[in-house]
Amino acid sequence: MSVYISSNANRFYCSTEYTYGQVSAITQGNRIPAGKLTAKQQLEVTSRKDKTGSRTFAGLPPGGRRKTTFELTTYLTTWDVTGAPPSYGPLFQATLGGAPLLFPGGTAAAGSSSTTLQFGAPHGLTSGQAVTYLGELRFVAAVVNNMSVVMSAPFSTTPTAGTAIGPTVTYFPATDLPSVSIFDYWSPSTAVHRILCGAGVDKVTVKVNGDFHQFQFSGVAQDLADSTSFSSGVGQLAAFPAEPALGAFDYSIVPGNLGQVWLGSTPNQFFTLTDAQLVIGNNLDSRSQEFGSSLPLALAPGTRTVSIDFKLYEQDDTATQALYQAAKQQSPISAMVQLGQQPSQLFGVYMQSVLPEVPEYDDSSARLQWHFASSRAQGTVDNEVIIAFG
Repeated sequence: MSVYISSNANRFYCSTEYTYGQVSAITQGNRIPAGKLTAKQQLEVTSRKDKTGSRTFAGLPPGGRRKTTFELTTYLTTWDVTGAPPSYGPLFQATLGGAPLLFPGGTAAAGSSSTTLQFGAPHGLTSGQAVTYLGELRFVAAVVNNMSVVMSAPFSTTPTAGTAIGPTVTYFPATDLPSVSIFDYWSPSTAVHRILCGAGVDKVTVKVNGDFHQFQFSGVAQDLADSTSFSSGVGQLAAFPAEPALGAFDYSIVPGNLGQVWLGSTPNQFFTLTDAQLVIGNNLDSRSQEFGSSLPLALAPGTRTVSIDFKLYEQDDTATQALYQAAKQQSPISAMVQLGQQPSQLFGVYMQSVLPEVPEYDDSSARLQWHFASSRAQGTVDNEVIIAFG
């Protein structure tokens, strides 16, 4: 007997494609904690000019160009820091471009301070890479030598000799962007399953201080395959792939009020932040106008835009006033946002040079708020933003 399909009986997977539009293999480890996937495919509508003798639309020929767009929302959850990158890592790689850079962890040595880490063995870290300590994630602002690094912001507790420095995975920007395959499976098994192949991330939005920490990805895809109308060759597949065997899956998501924010030319932690939103845009286009194909042939990213929009309560302290002065003088500041506060639940964004906009005054509530709208990050070559998990 036919039944309605429950919208909760849904599982998502994603993986990086080695060739644009070629659906990659997945395992149960590729499952992501997504909340919603919107996928839309449209045929390019053109106007017929031939005279048919009536006012009736005679239809368009098959084989026209197709445009596929998507929007995916996922949550920050617990992940195994000792294993592979987090399951939604391919989406962040598709956003920034760089392959994940793993740091296995290390041991602090004598001589460490809140801002300088001394290691007992060569650390192998590069500038911008992340480390964690006691539930705090920090980025390497400078590599002093192979045994010492300087942090982007101070640790709350100074690492002591012999204590563990936690593992991380870091994503850097790159000029080219890889594509991903996004899988959409349902229960029962006879329902229609879908695959977005050749998916490119045009924009990602990270919201701070919501109900939960969540990421919203949107972009374009080469094609939308489904299990009902599938034919050999779609997504460079011979057959529609079956869903991997279901295994254990951690549904633990992170409350949206947990984390840290560090702002300023000399970074200070701000506890007065009420709302923030980080947006990374790729100005993504696709090679979809070439003769001989109804599907896009490649991704074509444009100039990257990185901006942070945040609100905080005004205080008459030096750190808050310094933000206003930097905005007026158009002096760059650094911005670091950490989501979560437990190991294996940490997400961090580091922008080493942000030009804050002059804040708008919001006096509609009992306490005065400043709104720094769409302050844009800048850099030299592929270094305006770095993302890490720990």
